[in-house]
Amino acid sequence: MRPRKRRVLDQSLLVLGAGALATGLAVLTLAPGTSAASSHREAPLIAGDPRADNTDVYAFTSPDRADTVTLLANWIPFQEPNGGPNFYAFADDARYHIKIDNTGDGRADVTYTWRFKNKTRDAANQFLYNTGPVTSLSDPDLNFRQVYNLTVTDSRGRTRTLLRDAPVAPSRTGEASMPNYGALRAEAVRKAPRGAKAFAGQSEDPFFADLRVFDLLYGGDLSKRGQDTLAGYNVNSVALQIPKKDLALRGNSSRNPVVGVWSTTERRGANVYDSRNKKTNTGWRQVSRLGNPLVNEVVVPLKFKDAFNSISPDQDRTVQPVVDKVYNPILPKLIQKVYGVPAPATPRNDLAEIYLTGICKACGPIKADLNAHSLNKDAPRRAIVPAEELRLNMGVAPTGKPQRLGVLAGDLAGFPNGRRLTDDVIDISLQAVEGAAQTGTLVPALAEGDKVDANEVPFAAKFPYLAVPHTKSVNSGPQGNGMRQTAMNTSQASALGAAGALLLGAGGYRLRRRRTNS
Repeated sequence: MRPRKRRVLDQSLLVLGAGALATGLAVLTLAPGTSAASSHREAPLIAGDPRADNTDVYAFTSPDRADTVTLLANWIPFQEPNGGPNFYAFADDARYHIKIDNTGDGRADVTYTWRFKNKTRDAANQFLYNTGPVTSLSDPDLNFRQVYNLTVTDSRGRTRTLLRDAPVAPSRTGEASMPNYGALRAEAVRKAPRGAKAFAGQSEDPFFADLRVFDLLYGGDLSKRGQDTLAGYNVNSVALQIPKKDLALRGNSSRNPVVGVWSTTERRGANVYDSRNKKTNTGWRQVSRLGNPLVNEVVVPLKFKDAFNSISPDQDRTVQPVVDKVYNPILPKLIQKVYGVPAPATPRNDLAEIYLTGICKACGPIKADLNAHSLNKDAPRRAIVPAEELRLNMGVAPTGKPQRLGVLAGDLAGFPNGRRLTDDVIDISLQAVEGAAQTGTLVPALAEGDKVDANEVPFAAKFPYLAVPHTKSVNSGPQGNGMRQTAMNTSQASALGAAGALLLGAGGYRLRRRRTNS
């Protein structure tokens, strides 16, 4: 099949790159003594501290409350549902943050912080997480529980408490133990001041992908794609639904609609030292950071992965060795080596625009205004710096029928304009890394992406939108998690708009999942 071509014009090009092409930046002089990793197990020290491991961050205009933004962040990857008897708790010696930059200087202007506390009813005479069926969060049969305090801090360091001792939705220990987990989930959704809502607890892992891509890009055999590696696993999630005015610069989301979002984890006593001065700081230290998906996994070289987790976005532009990997990324070279697909010419100014400056007509080669901080009318222009953040234009209305390919499908409310739960960031990445915006040519061999198009279970229609946790063992049945995927024909491509139809026409597809008996 011959490559199909399209003109590189306006908003249909905003698809460029997924987090796999984002800038992953690290400070050469920082070496964490204890660290975690952003996304799923991508940095060398991740195995040592999964409770501090950010897996994914999402930011989108709430589909059922368009005057609000929903922020989601997940931790503790690859939770086997039956992994008791202690199951999965947030760390009570860490601080979990979601940070907002509304000025473009790479620093947090609004920081939401969760601190968790453990409560055990009977630690001396019980080993069980719960001692009977749990029907409410205050049920005495729930032997272990967590509560949290939620605070918000502004750019001047002023902090106020939004929630105190709010209950955490527990790990779902099984159908016998928690016969109506949906009721427990609903009970854990709490109203916060000024029209906000908050949630913390276990959920089904919403990220979907065939991660065997890291086996030398499916071992050079694209017929081996299509197994959702994350299917059947759970994560721990925090979620906020916040009025847009609480996030926007000067409280005005009409004049200043763009925000940058990322999450971090801090630990006390995580020794991060300066290799030149040999000074050790044992106070609160950032050990994990995540904005766009897959940044640290695919862009950042091994040498800098752990250090990336310890810095703030305002430092990103100062680290030239890793900035260079945005302009001359590693992944296209690997694709060329394995599949013979020529790597696009460098420097990749298009990728730098998307992930360092945001997208605007004056920012770089993509002639469209979408989510650059320079679009905020009150943002001080001289303070705006290149920084890796998940950028969201809150002025873009939610889409009635979201398209999994986001902006590529003409759906401007999707990735890379923020990130929704249904956005297929892997497939977006694979075309972007091959320079679709530069050449106007799609690569037929990669047009089907990883052949995992959607989550294995549907998401909820209301906050926190996440699916309830799985209870079935991941390794049950002949198909592992018991999920099977079948391909559909390409007749659905027309619903995706011209750019999406072009992508799907070049060997496109859509997948359905159905449960098998196991």
